[in-house]
Amino acid sequence: MGTLYIVPTPLGNLEDITLRALRILRDVSLIATEDTRTTGRLLKYFEIKRPMVSYYEHSKETRLERVLDTLAQGDVALVSEAGTPLLSDPGYQLVRAAIDRGIDVVSLPGPSALTAALPASGLPTDRFLFIGFLSRKRGQRRRTLAEVSAQPATLVFFETPHRIQAALADMVDVLGAERAVSVCRELTKLHEEIWRGTLAEARQEWTEREPRGEFTLVVAGAAQPEGWDEAQVKTALVRAIAEGMTVKDAVRQVTDQSDWPKRKVYALAQSTKL
Repeated sequence: MGTLYIVPTPLGNLEDITLRALRILRDVSLIATEDTRTTGRLLKYFEIKRPMVSYYEHSKETRLERVLDTLAQGDVALVSEAGTPLLSDPGYQLVRAAIDRGIDVVSLPGPSALTAALPASGLPTDRFLFIGFLSRKRGQRRRTLAEVSAQPATLVFFETPHRIQAALADMVDVLGAERAVSVCRELTKLHEEIWRGTLAEARQEWTEREPRGEFTLVVAGAAQPEGWDEAQVKTALVRAIAEGMTVKDAVRQVTDQSDWPKRKVYALAQSTKL
């Protein structure tokens, strides 16, 4: 039984491919690819000759069994048109089917617009939420934005040039005009651009100029209220007790409200002799 390799390929700059990825592509029995033309150019550049099968969103049902049959005898590399497969690209169904059949799945590290844009955005990277592509339909797009509007984590979206203006307009309305955003365009390519400002400024920018290339939007998370100080915690404890709560329940409630550690709230309750 073979191994299914998930192989990231360059977003644009061919120097970004890894030596390991090249070795895997040379060794596998079959390359399942989202776009045989793009992958064909990549293989030609690196002088790799391996059979390919087209595996994209609308062909996955008919090509799945062929890929699985090949995996029964040898290794297969799954690649997308560019970047890392499965990150807003086809491949989940194949990976799931391979796992269910006991086939080893090995994921190689490599290029991704997500990991290229996030560190360069100037926004916090300790927590982020990857949304991928928003819906083409305005109503669903706005519902998705509303669902994540209160998230404190940095938000990352992919967007196409013909929908970027509508997406930015909805972000201004739903997330707020003053949220910081980094608009990353054509990453690793000749015309790479990283634009930074507010959502309102971004909407204006791409209203006045023609959007070109693929976009990755990195948007600041929702602002969080500053933590309570000791006086606020003590006041809340006193009020809770005055309303008839036990010390235990008061400590639990104030812990949830203040985001203080429970042991510190309890120690403050003890020192206050509630």
